[in-house]
Amino acid sequence: MVRFITFEGGDGSGKSTQIRALENYLVHRGYSCVVTREPGGTALGKLIRKMLLEVGGQEIASSTELFMYLADRAHHVKEVILPAIEAGKVVLCDRFTDSTMAYQGFGRGIELRLLRQVNDLATQELRPDLTFLFDCPANVGLARTARREKETGSHKEDRFEREKMEFHGKVRNGFLEMARAEPQRFRIVNATLSIEEVTLAMKNIIDQELC
Repeated sequence: MVRFITFEGGDGSGKSTQIRALENYLVHRGYSCVVTREPGGTALGKLIRKMLLEVGGQEIASSTELFMYLADRAHHVKEVILPAIEAGKVVLCDRFTDSTMAYQGFGRGIELRLLRQVNDLATQELRPDLTFLFDCPANVGLARTARREKETGSHKEDRFEREKMEFHGKVRNGFLEMARAEPQRFRIVNATLSIEEVTLAMKNIIDQELC
């Protein structure tokens, strides 16, 4: 039974929009859902998220960044994800361990084997049952993010949005490499399509997985 679904992809890939669409679809089908995110899925996580993403121009060492994400994840799994799964709910999580592999591993260059070990420690070896990878070129995703910020008047880039295009390219390639390595778990969705087309593709996949 699929109980833990994660949503992955680069900045501006549309994860947040699609997670809400899937929640509505599953609730309509009679499932009880918990929607959460990393970092920031708990009260403690919200503080960690603020420290990670809103530090202005201050540099954060890659190892410091990693340990902050892991602290958020360990608390999140214990307080939110595992209790929801044990209660028979479907958990929809915006980012999980694959983001650490993509951003801190493929992007920052931290050894992947080490990242797998510390992720296992933080998650109690919990694995998603299904992972949607919303894939689009980095320049497309970042342009969407900039347009959204302009429309909302926020103009507030986080640390990752300020990274060079080369970094975002490495992250995308990392996600795709992981998806190729685990085709039984990953489902790649073309995020360059319209919101409606992406939602339909996602629903079709869910219909197959939950039948």
